[in-house]
Amino acid sequence: MNFVDTHCHLNDEKFAEDLIEVVGRAENSGVRRIINFGDTLKSSAAVVELAAKFANMFAGVGIHPEEISGFDKNSTDKIIELAAQKKVVAIGEIGLDYYWEKDSDTRLMQQKIFIEQLDIARQLNLPVCIHEREAHGDALKILKTEAKGLRGVMHCYSGSLEMAREIWKLGWLIGVDGPLTFKNSAKLPEVVKAAPSEMILLETDAPYLAPVPNRGKRNEPCFIVDVAKKIAEIRGETLETVAQYTTENAERLYNIKEG
Repeated sequence: MNFVDTHCHLNDEKFAEDLIEVVGRAENSGVRRIINFGDTLKSSAAVVELAAKFANMFAGVGIHPEEISGFDKNSTDKIIELAAQKKVVAIGEIGLDYYWEKDSDTRLMQQKIFIEQLDIARQLNLPVCIHEREAHGDALKILKTEAKGLRGVMHCYSGSLEMAREIWKLGWLIGVDGPLTFKNSAKLPEVVKAAPSEMILLETDAPYLAPVPNRGKRNEPCFIVDVAKKIAEIRGETLETVAQYTTENAERLYNIKEG
C-alpha cells in the first residue's frame, strides 16, 4: 500500500536525534511521501531544506496565525522567495486561531495576514493548507470571499458536518488526523463517514496528536496507518481502498510525484 502523510513537522526538535530512523519507519509502513509544513519564516526555511535532503519529502511555507507578530512586507517577500524553491508544493500552514487569542484587534490582524497569504498562493498558483481553530465562521467567510479560484485543505478538521459540506462545495478537502481515533472524538467520525472519497487527506501533524494506540507519545508519519484504519472502519471500506483514494487526492492537490 502507498500512503502520503500530507501534513507534519519533521523539522521539529523532537526529531533531532533520530530523523533518519523516523523516515525509515515511515517508508517501511508504506508512507512513500511526506509534506512538512512551516509555521514561521524560520521553520519554513527548515522544511525547504529537509525537502532538498530527502527524495520523498516536500514542503509547505507560510506563517501560522499564532506567529504573526512582526509580519510585514519583508515577510511576504520571504515567503514568495521560499515558495519558489524546488519541491515547495503549498502555502501553509496559514489561517485563523481564536482558541487562545481573544483580542478582537489581533483577530482582525490574523484575518488580514491570512488573506495576504492567500494572495501569495494565488500569485504562485499553489494550493493552501489552512489551520483553523475556534474560528469556523470567519474562516468559512474568508474562503468564500477571498479564496475564489484557490484549492486546498482544512488541516486537522475540527468543524461540524454542516461546515464540512460548505467546504466541499467550494472544492476544498479536509485533513484527517489522530483525533479521529480518540474516544472523545464527537463530530469528526460523522464528518468522515459522510465525506466524498475525493475530499479526504491523511495527515499526522507529527510530532503532535498521535493516534490510538500511541496517543500521548511523539507522533510520526508511520502512525498514519492507524488513522487510515479508523477511516476504513468508519466508512466500511478496506484499508487498501482508503490508501488508494487518499494518495490520489494528495497527488492531485499537491501535484507530487513519488521520487
